[in-house]
Amino acid sequence: MLLGEFNHSIDEKGRLIIPAKLRDDLGDSFVICNGLEGCLFVYSQEEWNKFVAELETLPRMSKDARIFKRYFFGSASEGSFDKQGRVLVPPSLRKAAGLEKDVVLVGVQDRIEIWDKALWEERSQISEEDLDAIAERMESIGIRI
Repeated sequence: MLLGEFNHSIDEKGRLIIPAKLRDDLGDSFVICNGLEGCLFVYSQEEWNKFVAELETLPRMSKDARIFKRYFFGSASEGSFDKQGRVLVPPSLRKAAGLEKDVVLVGVQDRIEIWDKALWEERSQISEEDLDAIAERMESIGIRI
């Protein structure tokens, strides 16, 4: 399971060190693609295959399904680690997520999210009141803390 929050930097060639703790769970190859809320998603090949299987169930004639598939598949890039544990983040994905130098990697169960540090600091702030409301909605669908 991918867990934790890690601060890193992207070098001038677009390479990013993935912490060993996360590398072990990703495996040798992975897929990086557009994420939601302004971040990138990184999936192990196994988790990507599960995601693809879920998207294959969407109706082909649904406009929303076509847009959703284009968004993820059109941006997806297969990746692997170099000897130093770095990954190359393609320029188009760096641009899409506004990644320049300082980034935050967040393990989110089945994927890693890569955030611009300033955007992460903004988006990760949540009030106790909002968190309580979210917890109540989660409980209403059977998710208990």
